Amino acid sequence: MNLTYEIATSADIEPIYQSCIKLIWEYEDLGSVDLSKVLPWIRRKLESSIGEYTRVLLDGVLVAYYHFAPSEGKMELDDLYVLDQDKRSKGIGTAILEKCFTETDLPIFLYVFQGNTRAVALYERLGFRITETIGDSRYIMQRG
Repeated sequence: MNLTYEIATSADIEPIYQSCIKLIWEYEDLGSVDLSKVLPWIRRKLESSIGEYTRVLLDGVLVAYYHFAPSEGKMELDDLYVLDQDKRSKGIGTAILEKCFTETDLPIFLYVFQGNTRAVALYERLGFRITETIGDSRYIMQRG
């Protein structure tokens, strides 16, 4: 697999935003969140930190995005999106995570929707453990 990595640009804000919204609609308990506040917050976060996001290309074709940055003395893996259904379960997520593992000796944590069982299983397989449950819809998982 020939993955390459590039810094995201402002042109990537909308596709990342749409990927996030898709996960929210699919997995979030919509009765427990105020989307009129959450969605603008997500957009502002992307606009202010898009240069910290990474574009992932497979043989030159954009297949994923992620954000990996320090947070509270640890590293946070945030917003990991493999874009196309047909690209999932092909090792792209695993390769991104393994790349992140080589970039730090700090513990790594992430938030994941409980209902996203494929993602939870991937993280567990790679050494993450559930450390906290957030509401009825998300876990915090940590490795290290």
